[in-house]
Amino acid sequence: MKSFIKNFASNESGATAIEYALIASLIAIGIITAAGALGTKISTSFDNVAANLK
Repeated sequence: MKSFIKNFASNESGATAIEYALIASLIAIGIITAAGALGTKISTSFDNVAANLK
C-alpha cells in the first residue's frame, strides 16, 4: 500500500494534462477575443461600403 501511495504522489501526468488544458483554454480565449474584434471591424467596413453605394 505504501508503494502505491508513493507512486501516486510522484505521478505528474495529471498535472501535465491540466497544464495543457489551461494553455489550450487561454489560446481559445485569445482566438475568440480576436475574432470578435475583427468581426466588429469587418462589419463596420461593410456598413461604410453599403452607405457609400446608396
